[in-house]
Formats: sequence, structure tokens, C-alpha cells
Amino acid sequence: MKIESTGPDRLKSILKEGDYIMLNHDDDNDAVNHPPHYNNGKIECIEAIEAMLTHEEFVGYLRGNSLKYRWRFRYKNGVQDLDKATWYENKLKQILLNKEEDGTN
Repeated sequence: MKIESTGPDRLKSILKEGDYIMLNHDDDNDAVNHPPHYNNGKIECIEAIEAMLTHEEFVGYLRGNSLKYRWRFRYKNGVQDLDKATWYENKLKQILLNKEEDGTN
């Protein structure tokens, strides 16, 4: 079913439990890789978070965000949330591989 524009109450009346929403991606507004609301300064928010946390804390942050997006995908942003979970998992892999290459297991 295609729903162009509707409010949350209308969506609740249309969707059944277990349904999920598939949103169209806007190429000019990449909500997964570079969300504009996290990219207003000289660095992205994720870089500031990484800088303020220890390695282990940042690993936990990435794991927690991946779980959050996988947990909610059926109820909030559908496939876009699965894409976000994958983004956090790829970032986690990158961080772990970089640490291995540095020899600082």
C-alpha cells in the first residue's frame, strides 16, 4: 500500500501489528550516512562522540545504536532503520579492524 502523506493517527488505523513502513530515500538528503541534523558544524556528531568516549565505550555506543534501530524498524522508519543499524555495524567493524591493525587489542 502506498501512503503519500498522512498523520500518525491515520497510520495507526491503517497498519496492523507486525506491519512495517518502507520509506523512499531522498538522494539529496541522506538520512542514513550523513543526516543533515548531525552535520551542522565542522565535524559530524559521530566524530565528536567518538572523541569523548574511550574505545570500549564507543564500541558499546555503536552496538547499542545498532540494536535500537533493529528493534524499532517495524514500528518507526521501516527499512531506513535497518539501513541505519547496518551503518552502525559497519562503523563498529571499521573501529575494531583499525584497532587490530594498530596492534592495540
